[in-house]
Amino acid sequence: MQKLSRDTRDTLFLVCVVALTVAPHMLRIPLWAGASLLLLLGWRVWLAWGARPLPNRWLLMLILAAACGAAKVSHGVLVGRDAGLTLVTLLMALKLLEMHKRRDAFVVFFLGFFLVLTQFLHSQALWVALWTVATVWGLLTSLVLAQMPLGQPHLKIAAREAARTTLYGLPVMVLLFLLFPRMAPLWGVPSASAGTGLSNEMEFGQVATLASDDSVALRLRPLDGQTLPPPQWLYFRGPVLTDFDGLSWRARPPGTVLPPGEAWQRGLGPALRYEMLVEPQRVSLLPVLEYDAGQPGELWQLPSLLLRRSAELSWIANRPITERLRLQHEAQLSSSRLGPFEEHPSLRPARRLPPGLNPRLTAWARELAQGRSTDELLAALLTHIRREPFRYTLTPGVYGEASPHLIDEFWFDRRAGFCEHYAAATVVALRAAGVPARLVTGYQGMDPELQDGWAVVRNSHAHAWIEYWQPQIGWRRADPTAAVAPERVERSQRLSPPPGALRGALDAIDPTLWARMRRIGEALDLQWQQWVLGYARDQQFDLLRRLGFEEADWTALGHAVAIAIGSLALGALAWMRWRAHEHNPWVRLHQRTLRALQRAGLTQAQPHQAPLRWAALAGQHWGARAAALQAQLAQLEQRRYGPQAELSPWQALRWRQTWWRGLQRSLPRGLGDTAPPSSPSS
Repeated sequence: MQKLSRDTRDTLFLVCVVALTVAPHMLRIPLWAGASLLLLLGWRVWLAWGARPLPNRWLLMLILAAACGAAKVSHGVLVGRDAGLTLVTLLMALKLLEMHKRRDAFVVFFLGFFLVLTQFLHSQALWVALWTVATVWGLLTSLVLAQMPLGQPHLKIAAREAARTTLYGLPVMVLLFLLFPRMAPLWGVPSASAGTGLSNEMEFGQVATLASDDSVALRLRPLDGQTLPPPQWLYFRGPVLTDFDGLSWRARPPGTVLPPGEAWQRGLGPALRYEMLVEPQRVSLLPVLEYDAGQPGELWQLPSLLLRRSAELSWIANRPITERLRLQHEAQLSSSRLGPFEEHPSLRPARRLPPGLNPRLTAWARELAQGRSTDELLAALLTHIRREPFRYTLTPGVYGEASPHLIDEFWFDRRAGFCEHYAAATVVALRAAGVPARLVTGYQGMDPELQDGWAVVRNSHAHAWIEYWQPQIGWRRADPTAAVAPERVERSQRLSPPPGALRGALDAIDPTLWARMRRIGEALDLQWQQWVLGYARDQQFDLLRRLGFEEADWTALGHAVAIAIGSLALGALAWMRWRAHEHNPWVRLHQRTLRALQRAGLTQAQPHQAPLRWAALAGQHWGARAAALQAQLAQLEQRRYGPQAELSPWQALRWRQTWWRGLQRSLPRGLGDTAPPSSPSS
């Protein structure tokens, strides 16, 4: 195979690094931009491989103008995060096609560094950090190659130099991470956007699609020495869906006005204090354990966003939750009742049903409610689910293809569905009997095994249950799923879809291999979140206290930064002074031997001469008395320059010490420097 030229090899390596840099952004730029990027990179590879000339600059300008026009059409603007990302990726590929000088390559390098930083605007996961290390190493290696214009240095040499330079900057990076002020919301950069999860709108059967998503939704652990209750007590309140049009359930817009002095929560039970790590959500709502004390309209300020209590006592954020959150909260898991406790305008939407839909269930529920209280009616509905041949399944088929009466089809015909089917049908039955009821979505249960003390709640723990209203009692929770699949609620036994090809292959090797690999990955991600992403202002001030600062505040942080900068400056100065001296042990032994010979009277010896030349001069100066000295000097020449076996640092030290003692004995006048040879560390 023909050996590649230096130019071709370096260009191909740079194209590979650029491809690695833009890879995570390919799903965020338009399809036409991704295809154009691949074509431009392929074109550059073809030109480099055949040593062909680069295209005309006017052709590149035409391509750039077309890219700007297409970006304007796709994004509507040319200045913005999405449009900017599209243009920067294409500009970097175009710059590869006009690398006539080293400064053109430098533009590619710095565009690459910029694209690495932009990835953190979308995600701060552990894989992004590992990808950043690989990408920056590749870019620095290309930069080192560009600074070595002569010869054909091996890629390993450039990569080793890039790694060594990076390690030099590692202490500065760690200090900046530990001491750079955490100022929200500047520091709370959005980390990711949830691909699946809870929503403010739900179609019949939609929650079942979340069962295929095993990604982590949130983690929690108890505080103050408390323990978590059984899984059937763990309900994480998400969107409350009240409006129903026969096909979809929707949340009411926030902002219900309460009468002065109206109480909407009472009878609180024992409190559980807990800490929670919440992954990005699709909605601007924070899922917390039911129930937490408070009234509608209350505010909760977190470092990066503001939350307000809605009329349904959910926490609504002032913007979508696009970053991971770490917070502490308190919940009363039992004996909590939600208001209003008297008739209130907010109850009207919870009684409405779309006219003319689901007539069979409506008539059946009205007949069932005759002579029964609300609690008796609910018990009769749950008994009906328990006794009739209902099935709990992820794949009940599509409802409503032959008729708009979806709930009737589920309740009387197929009787197969997931949690939201049972919850939605129960709400419709209660409303048909005149009882205010609504659908609540969120998460229920947790993984059976803790991870480093944290309970894991996944998107596949997504669940739907109901709340129904009674005078003087308020809203109460009920879970129809417990009637058809009690194991889902009591032991968090979730249904799982058929495994994919990869998981199926792993399960064929070892049924537990996939679960073990997932636990390891999630444990690493948890540590990453706790020690890196979760390192905030409170942790920073705790570090200052451990370092001995009595008052951990911004002033103390400024002092710590000044001390760190001064220490780095002194360390750099000491390093420069140390590097100014010779540290090669053989060179230092050569210099010490020269001084010993000159003090003994051999003034003709010079620093540029080899030990054998000194031996000849010693014979001329001392005659036969220099025989032992000449043998010692010949031994030094042989050890330093002859074909001897390689010695370890400690073996070389012992040899130099033995040789030095022999030199002292062989000097005709017994003079010489009595300092021992240097250690390997010197």
